[in-house]
Amino acid sequence: MRVPLTPLDFLERARRLFGELEGVVDDGRRFTYAALAGRAHALGGALRASCTPGDRVAYLCPNTVELLEAYYGVLLAGCALVPLNIRLAEAELQGIIDDCSPSKLVVHPSLAAVADSLHGVDRIDIGAGYEALLTEHRGSFVEVVDVVDDEDAVCEIFYTSGTTGLPKGAMLTHRNLATHAVDAALSMACTHRDVVLHTIPLFHVNGWGTPHWVTLLGARHVMLHRFDPADVLRLIEAEGVTRLHLVPTMASALVVEPAIRERDLSSLVQVTIGGAPPGPRLIAELEEAFGCQVICGYGLTEAAPQVTKALPKRSHDALSPEAQRARRATTGLPNVGVDLRVLDDADVEVPSDGATVGEICIRSNHVMAGYWNQPDATAEILRGGWLRTGDLATVDAEGYVTIVDRRKDIIISGGENVSSVEVENALGAHPAVLEAAVVGMPDARWGEVPRAFVTLRPGAAAVEPEALIDFVRDRLAHFKAPKRIDVVAELPKGGSGKILKNELRNRET
Repeated sequence: MRVPLTPLDFLERARRLFGELEGVVDDGRRFTYAALAGRAHALGGALRASCTPGDRVAYLCPNTVELLEAYYGVLLAGCALVPLNIRLAEAELQGIIDDCSPSKLVVHPSLAAVADSLHGVDRIDIGAGYEALLTEHRGSFVEVVDVVDDEDAVCEIFYTSGTTGLPKGAMLTHRNLATHAVDAALSMACTHRDVVLHTIPLFHVNGWGTPHWVTLLGARHVMLHRFDPADVLRLIEAEGVTRLHLVPTMASALVVEPAIRERDLSSLVQVTIGGAPPGPRLIAELEEAFGCQVICGYGLTEAAPQVTKALPKRSHDALSPEAQRARRATTGLPNVGVDLRVLDDADVEVPSDGATVGEICIRSNHVMAGYWNQPDATAEILRGGWLRTGDLATVDAEGYVTIVDRRKDIIISGGENVSSVEVENALGAHPAVLEAAVVGMPDARWGEVPRAFVTLRPGAAAVEPEALIDFVRDRLAHFKAPKRIDVVAELPKGGSGKILKNELRNRET
């Protein structure tokens, strides 16, 4: 027997096995899995009455139960979900709408003013009208096998950030999402007792897959509309959160939040940092503050997204805490279901010496079907049967991968490659520095040289840029040290909290 793989099976499993248990907490609203399934099926019924199978349905919404139920309700209508980045400018949002032509745009009230400028799509506002629509279709139910007959059909489209050009819509299939959820849950040893706080925006490739594997296991979702350090800490204590996913900028904000010393965070089992390579110091600070394991992870939109986790091996049990932490600070080991190779320019695996640099390339059931309406870009990134990530890395004798830099972020100074990540980690070791971002700056003699932007920790004494440059020179070769450092109040960040280096590159010198 062959049954199509689909994430819709996860909601049905949760409804049948955990229906009476609380499944979702959303700002005072609480829903059992039976209630969540009922809402998703009602949404599916409403969309079936007004959409055609294969239509795109876009959502402009923060992390709320309405967006969570869309991950199932839109699919139950045979449509594809397009979560929109709520941090984008109106012109950028309009460009995405023009590209994928959704038949519906569902809008949260907090984003109504932004949506007012968008055109070419039928709009549904979350609120009384949306709830009335669900009430009208309450009791709608459709068997999964009657909706999905092709596991390779596209059911989600996520648009990349567009930092190297116009945003591209990564098409994820039922098979992509189903295999990713199972492999992610298995890799992290998650269970139905887990409580997951949705710190990563769900428009950022499913908040790293959490809407699916949390539901699959019957674990508990805790929604977070907007990242606020004090609110995150409050919810960890109040809801008994066990797992937390962070990007480095979120982690930096948490460790300097005064409330971190006042809250009971003992429920936490594991914290994962991804989105950009964190420094070892940040991992150590988090472990001390949270009292739990902190590991690095890596993924990308085109892989649905999780690819690696820096989990220790049992052979490390006798190692010192510092040596174990060094493993957890790497990019990590490939997840279950991921074939990861670090290849040179001739597509030959680099030696496992922890020094030779190549590009991370992936084969997996998780890898996207391609980019929406962009066959040439699809062929380029999937050439030779590998997903070409553009991330440069080394691999050591134990199989641990460590990202050196994005290919586009490598700084070539006088013919030498300078890793922006390495320089950022050196700056991050300074006691006054909270965040650091390093980019290339044009130079008449060397072609380009490193330029750094840093923010300081709250309460830290002022520090001169020259002192920071000397600090880096004491730790790295002099040609790697920034030639200019700007101390700024804040760094520009995208919707997921990642630092926008393109904006920094374009700042006047």
